[in-house]
Amino acid sequence: MQQKFSDLKKTFDAALADLKDGVDLEEIKNKFLGRKGYLATLMKEMADLADDERKAIGRLANETKMAMEEGFARAEAARKTNQILEGEWLDVSEPVFPADEHGHLHPVTRVQEELEDLFTSMGFMIADGPELESDFFNFTALNIPPTHPARDMQDTLYIKNHPDQVMRTQTSPVQVRAMRKYGAPLRLVVPGRCFRNESTDARHEHTFYQLEGLVVDKGINFAHMKASLEKVAKHLFGEEAEMRLRPKFYPFVEPGVRGEVTCFLCHGKGCRVCKNSGWLEVLGAGLVHPNVLREGGVDPNEYQGFAFGFGLSRLAMLKYNIDDARLMQGGDVRFLQQF
Repeated sequence: MQQKFSDLKKTFDAALADLKDGVDLEEIKNKFLGRKGYLATLMKEMADLADDERKAIGRLANETKMAMEEGFARAEAARKTNQILEGEWLDVSEPVFPADEHGHLHPVTRVQEELEDLFTSMGFMIADGPELESDFFNFTALNIPPTHPARDMQDTLYIKNHPDQVMRTQTSPVQVRAMRKYGAPLRLVVPGRCFRNESTDARHEHTFYQLEGLVVDKGINFAHMKASLEKVAKHLFGEEAEMRLRPKFYPFVEPGVRGEVTCFLCHGKGCRVCKNSGWLEVLGAGLVHPNVLREGGVDPNEYQGFAFGFGLSRLAMLKYNIDDARLMQGGDVRFLQQF
């Protein structure tokens, strides 16, 4: 009997080893381990054995059965694995990147996070707003009604069949949204992506990043704004950084200014990046227009405020000596690996 169980186990192992793709595993299981299979038939012969011999052979029969069941389970798992692998497509020619190579933050993201850290240390909150914006929040609520000539200054991307929806041209719409949500006093910055339908060159892109700032409180004046902007410039570019504020019209502030920093490329001598002026415009700012405060639900007779907007892409160009804004969106790994 011992030899019969040993032979049965060898036959079973050979059947699994010679398993063909088209052979049904259940068929082998029924043939060897079924109620009328080889193992069950052999175990019936144990009834004719003496008690002492039946006990020893019974132990061998159980061991044989367990070994065969384990073998079947392994074969079944292997079959499922092979089926999964056969269903997957593997491109053996695809290059494998070294395991020790890691990605890093984009230069614009680095500048954004650096400014977020600075402003939060000054008590500002970080806010966000939709990139697909309504015409009302993008223009009208910012003191730019439909007939206002300032709309011509921004080449806006409108949504087809939805004339009241635009891809936001600036992060400024969050000013009114935030005032309506949080009221006054208020201190916040809004980093985000903006869109304009314009030709690209060394200084401009159709998709770019801004960081909006808004402060609303009692007694706010121009000096508070100037001190805040100078602090940012020195934080980013060092204590020797020079900034100048020049008058500029923005419909949502009065008075309005543009902030300029000395050109990183020519150091004030004049080049194609700064249009031979020696200065690069990096921000727009001003005291919040009373109409904008009213749209935000804030009484301009009780509260005043200042707002500013940095071009994060322009700041990254200054900080890392990048001479072409188009590189920011190009996705060229050779460019990105420099930072």
